Amino acid sequence: MGALRLPSLTSIFTVSSARSSLFPRRSCNRLNVRRLTSSAKVFAKATEVAPAESNQKLPVQEQGITPRSQDFNAWYLDVISMAELADYGPVRGTMVIRPYGYAIWEAIQDYLNVKFKETGHSNMYFPQFIPYSFIEKEASHVEGFSPELALVTVGGGKELEEKLVVRPTSETIVNHMFTQWIQSYRDLPLMINQWANVTRWEMRTKPFIRTLEFLWQEGHTAHATPEEAEKEAMQMIDVYTKFAYEQAAIPVIPGRKSRVETFAGADRTYTIEAMMGDRKALQAGTSHNLGQNFSRAFGTQFADENGQRQHVWQTSWAISTRFVGGIIMTHGDDAGLMLPPRLASVQVVIVPIWKKANEKNEVLDAALSVKDVLHSAGIKVKLDDSDQRTPGWKFNFWEMKGVPLRIEIGPRDVSSGSVVVSRRDIPGKPGKVFGISMESSVLVPYIKEKLDEIQSSLLDKAIAFRDSNIVDVSSYDELKEAISQGKWARGPWVGSDEDELKVKEETGATIRCYPFDQPQGPKKCLMTGSPADEVAIFAKSY
Repeated sequence: MGALRLPSLTSIFTVSSARSSLFPRRSCNRLNVRRLTSSAKVFAKATEVAPAESNQKLPVQEQGITPRSQDFNAWYLDVISMAELADYGPVRGTMVIRPYGYAIWEAIQDYLNVKFKETGHSNMYFPQFIPYSFIEKEASHVEGFSPELALVTVGGGKELEEKLVVRPTSETIVNHMFTQWIQSYRDLPLMINQWANVTRWEMRTKPFIRTLEFLWQEGHTAHATPEEAEKEAMQMIDVYTKFAYEQAAIPVIPGRKSRVETFAGADRTYTIEAMMGDRKALQAGTSHNLGQNFSRAFGTQFADENGQRQHVWQTSWAISTRFVGGIIMTHGDDAGLMLPPRLASVQVVIVPIWKKANEKNEVLDAALSVKDVLHSAGIKVKLDDSDQRTPGWKFNFWEMKGVPLRIEIGPRDVSSGSVVVSRRDIPGKPGKVFGISMESSVLVPYIKEKLDEIQSSLLDKAIAFRDSNIVDVSSYDELKEAISQGKWARGPWVGSDEDELKVKEETGATIRCYPFDQPQGPKKCLMTGSPADEVAIFAKSY
């Protein structure tokens, strides 16, 4: 069959008589015709009117996914478009998360919600609007977030007495409320989480990775002692790490951020760093030990067991829809998206095949029976029984959407009481197995086993890719060489903040973290030659 051809984000807004019906755009004046390129900068200017161009793209049905090796960013945008994960919003730098993309976020929520509650946290919700005076109370916090703040100055047609900040994060408003709720050591620990949207006025945007508005969960806790707060911060980064490995099949490296990279207002920031398919790093989740910085700024105190007033010790931690982008860039290939089975909203797609009209009913009946068997076993299955597209088109379409397994059923399969099973992670004939019995006692365990194999295979492949692209270095020259090759550099480090900024200026790389897993033995700083206790990982990042 011919390759599937669908519109891409790099072409769907080109003026064309063959405009795709998959991404309709309605505009009252029909003037906002946009031609998108692979540049993230263009996404940031997505609402600007672009002139019609003489060298237009080919009609959309002739467009395919840009190969990853040719242009990783264009490939990424193509996958988001063609897999129907998201689309551009009407405001610069925003996106609309489509149902298939949101289903991935729902799977992330489902897992983490259970883990949060198992570890003693309760969900609640704080207002989106925060008085600007709250942001000003913590000096480093306001300094760190000022360039990204979105402010409301008019409400109800009148200028507000105090401007409001559209939530960039919630430490300030959380502390305002904690101050009212916490009076005694008996009120501690106080551990809450909220699922919310966040607004940060990013200048350079990229769908899912960096947008004006995004979705996340943010946890906030208050404790009586610094030891409890540190234990909590470490516990939550461990929850994120296990999620990344076990659900998303992404082998993140957990560790501590440098002073330069620490969250504004935190004593320490812990992170999970993931290597994307272009070898850039993605900060996929963070957990902050806030110390008493916010509690002192807001006067959040409690009476200890001796009746003495003490400031609480706090943490905050978050993971966002950025993780969806991480899944795309970690596992996807030239055919499109590749979803780990545990996060896939469709784990198995059934494609019935017939040529003659008298074959249709028996094939569809068999396909429906197989669907019911798998659904009853708790497998997320979809039957694509539409007759507007050929089986070959459907094969390509569902591969592009990253469905882990495909079941094919034709007249011969019905006669033999068997099906054909194809794996998304193994292209072509090597990934296809014939003659799997339709009997539930055989089919169900087989499908579950293959889903587990795919989950493990994706993780193993990502680990091998990550490890083959991390270089151990012992000098600054070696670091620069590794970064110039697009790799991560790992080496001993006790350099100053100025040294770290020098590395960033000269190589474009930053310290991603000091990994928790540290090598033993004596070490010398790659920059200064002084004795070093830890190695740091440097990389270019999103």
